[in-house]
Amino acid sequence: MIKLSIALQTNKRLDQYAELAQIIEGYGFDTLTVYEDLMFQPAWQPLHVMAQCTNRIRLGPSIVNPYLRHPAIIAGEFALLNEAAAGRAYLGLGRGAFLEALQLTQSRPITTVRETAEIVQRLLRGDRTPYQGKVFTATEEAYFRWKPTYDQASVLIGTWGPKMAALAGEIADEVKIGGCWNPAFISIMRGYIAPGAQAVGRDPAQVSIVVGAVTVVDEDRQAAEALARREVAMYLPVVIRLDPTLHVDEDELAAVKTALKHGDQNAAANAISLETLRKLACFGTPEEIIRQVQAFAETGASRVEFGTPHGADEAAAIRLLGERVLPHFN
Repeated sequence: MIKLSIALQTNKRLDQYAELAQIIEGYGFDTLTVYEDLMFQPAWQPLHVMAQCTNRIRLGPSIVNPYLRHPAIIAGEFALLNEAAAGRAYLGLGRGAFLEALQLTQSRPITTVRETAEIVQRLLRGDRTPYQGKVFTATEEAYFRWKPTYDQASVLIGTWGPKMAALAGEIADEVKIGGCWNPAFISIMRGYIAPGAQAVGRDPAQVSIVVGAVTVVDEDRQAAEALARREVAMYLPVVIRLDPTLHVDEDELAAVKTALKHGDQNAAANAISLETLRKLACFGTPEEIIRQVQAFAETGASRVEFGTPHGADEAAAIRLLGERVLPHFN
């Protein structure tokens, strides 16, 4: 049975994270994710707050990147979070996004993410063997001066691409396709994962596929669509380059780009066709969202993650998902 999870943006007061985490766990969602988007709040403190006020739900950041934090710092942050969560934490890794705002380059992303995962696992298990990678180096003096409660990280890799997905096939437990609401991409991603898994003797099916997208649920379908349009508009020019099954009319794409260039988000939102919107966002009434999730279940996705903003009133929207959508899949 497909699992359902909730992802939160880091733009809240700390007490709001506690309130939402308790609501989300109370309904029985499988996982609680916190975004680690540049120029929003760092994910770790909200995650600690939520770990300490929950008992069952799995939780973690999606995704952290080694261009803003050294793998040793990521490992330390994760070790403390997993202790606070009593082993319920996962670690989302990837190349990251929006780094051009700081004029940071993301060189050798596959190697960089691979070595990050290796260093994190090395530090967690107390391995003091010198590490000589192509990007990172660690001497025998690079070891934690305390013993982490848990000696391994469950790793999720965020990607759309074949090379990073193949890496996930080798070393990860999950792959997340962020910003995807297109069931046709699941079989493509499974094909991307397979070579890496087979190269190390793993069954590709061992790697779970997660899809996550802008989500807006409302009893008023038109209100849900309007908010989803505004949220999706800024991502369309990026996703169009990533999903080979997504075919957008050139005039439609040009209109969206022109509107965004002039800072007119409403015009950009209105330029998106309904067909395109349905490939990029989860929106509608609870009953419509059930049908959309079912389409992913039928293609072999392991988990669907309902992403921000959820609705005009986030807590009320999460309650709708918990009361009207989640029971259908439990």
